[in-house]
Amino acid sequence: MNAESKRLVVFTEQEEGPVCGLNERVIQGAGGAVKFGSARNLAERVALARSAEVLIASTSPMTREFLQELPQLKGIVRLGIGVDSIDLQAATDLGIVVANVPEFCQQEVAEHALGLLLSVARKIPLADRMTRQGKWIVGIQERMLPMRRLSGQTLGLVGFGRIAQRLAGMARALGLRVIAADPYVDRKIAEGAGVDLLPLTDVLRQADIVSLHVPLTSETRHLMNSEAFALMKRGAILINTARGPVVDEVALEAALAEGRLGGAGLDVLEQEPPHIPHPLLNFDNVVVTCHYASCSFEAYAELRRSVSEQAAQILRGEFPMNIVNPEVKDLPQCRLRKQGAPTRVNA
Repeated sequence: MNAESKRLVVFTEQEEGPVCGLNERVIQGAGGAVKFGSARNLAERVALARSAEVLIASTSPMTREFLQELPQLKGIVRLGIGVDSIDLQAATDLGIVVANVPEFCQQEVAEHALGLLLSVARKIPLADRMTRQGKWIVGIQERMLPMRRLSGQTLGLVGFGRIAQRLAGMARALGLRVIAADPYVDRKIAEGAGVDLLPLTDVLRQADIVSLHVPLTSETRHLMNSEAFALMKRGAILINTARGPVVDEVALEAALAEGRLGGAGLDVLEQEPPHIPHPLLNFDNVVVTCHYASCSFEAYAELRRSVSEQAAQILRGEFPMNIVNPEVKDLPQCRLRKQGAPTRVNA
């Protein structure tokens, strides 16, 4: 039986290669099949996904306009942690469950944030470029100044979820004092990690290095703006492995240009991929990587397992293990019910 005659798990953002990191045997075991393609516009995405019971979400926006064209859709599984690409309110209103993989790449992103921190603080990319240009000269050490020993400095974490908690442990091992701002985290968790939980304004004022670990929401969009940068210590470093729009890049450029900030390490940008030339790439004290902090064999294996298992749960008529909008369970329009066998839907 081909994919078109089975209940479908659909991914509209991949044209070829490994099927969006899914374990097809797990999907098949739940009576489904995987269908994938690359859609260039809304009409093509609707055509690809029209018969889907489960959608795999990546970075393309899943808007109300799109979702309301998919009457057979029961659930969406995000290929990662952040769900900012999904209109959660629209999904809930339509009775569609949304799940993610909150445990995905925690260690990798924490390691990458630490790598960016070290790269900017120790000016490693700049030294590498100078060496490649033959500038291995007496006095180069002085040209690297100002530079401070990391041990004894203060790392401020904006958001203290699982990734930030891992980074805190790494930073404390290097001798950094760690403080954090997160109104949604139990103070006992921070205390257990040896981290002082403070208001955001205090974190910005005290930290030598500020690392961002918040989801992108209406509350956090441009959280780091000109007012936030004005609160930071002169010469402080900004690290962002969260989401690009958490930072107002115009304000960041101004803070770097006037010497307010001592540097920035960014794995994410407001526009991805960025338009080249990009103003932030003109600064020697800025390190930019291509949104690959999650990358490792281990992380992708874990992602493949969790996304596949949750897609299979939805196909079996079960609520997925990491449901993001649990309120949908109690709505009369909820398309997924724990009890009873799911109805067969042909493409």
